Amino acid sequence: MYRTKRKKSPIVRATTVLGVHYNGKVALGADGQVSFDETIMKHNARKIRKLYNDSVLVGFAGGAADAMALVEHFEGKLEEFNGNLPRAAVELAKDWRSDRILRRLEALLAVMDTQHAFLLSGNGDVIEPDDGILAIGSGGPYAQAAAQAFIRAKTRLSVEKVVQQSLEIAAGICIYTNSNIKIETL
Repeated sequence: MYRTKRKKSPIVRATTVLGVHYNGKVALGADGQVSFDETIMKHNARKIRKLYNDSVLVGFAGGAADAMALVEHFEGKLEEFNGNLPRAAVELAKDWRSDRILRRLEALLAVMDTQHAFLLSGNGDVIEPDDGILAIGSGGPYAQAAAQAFIRAKTRLSVEKVVQQSLEIAAGICIYTNSNIKIETL
């Protein structure tokens, strides 16, 4: 019996998201590019949102439909726990890992408020960075490195400008990141 090898679906690379806590302020930004395999399909996607009475920021990387389902579930957890971000993050991660339907969703979430920043994954990860800088997506490491350099240099830039310029640096390096940047602040 001969078996044919199934062709893998094209890889969807869709984002760079960067969040920064700096000088008592919070900013979360993302590029707008959505790529499908080797083709840019969209230039101005919106990958960040404000939730819970505009007191929590969320950004996503990965499959858009999966990410939106997770954002909706996370929003429900924020409501259930009265905006308590650490508790909502842990409960979402537990559900995401154990629920038959949720555990199939392929995305990452970056969530922030004025006190906390967390990376959430379907593996049950709830990671709070030591330096207040959080990045996800294909260009995430570039944006994170740039933001760390700005912060360590004790820049006078606003947190919004740190995120903007760090994402622009990532866009100049990562082919899956563009410079159509949207930023939300708290």
